[in-house]
Amino acid sequence: MKKTMVFILSMLVVEAVCGEIYKWVDDSGKVNFGDHKAEEGKAEEVTVEINTYTNVTYDISIFDYGHQKVVMYSTEWCSYCKKAKKYFKDNEISFVEYDIEKSSRARNRYDKMGATGIPVIIVGKKRMNGFNVKGFEKIYQ
Repeated sequence: MKKTMVFILSMLVVEAVCGEIYKWVDDSGKVNFGDHKAEEGKAEEVTVEINTYTNVTYDISIFDYGHQKVVMYSTEWCSYCKKAKKYFKDNEISFVEYDIEKSSRARNRYDKMGATGIPVIIVGKKRMNGFNVKGFEKIYQ
């Protein structure tokens, strides 16, 4: 009986989380958001983009990377940084590396991103925390 109740409650929570979000402007010009379409006027469905730990998107326009497609924030002692560098070199992927312990400018950029671990790899407007081949290949196109 308990398991059945837990299952039913969990399904209700999932249903609530999976609902749509709508946006519309009322007669007074006020922008409204809700989980149902407005009775009057035209409402548009809003697509919500969710950031996760492994795939965080953000505005990188505050950083000047020149023409480099792959940027990595690292330290000299980080084993995952070394794996990433080896992978980039073995696959002839050009990249620029910033050591956050040797460069105050790199550390400032790293801090502005709100980063807490290393490496932080940026490909265009996509960011990867840590390194694994499968994850990198998903963001590198």
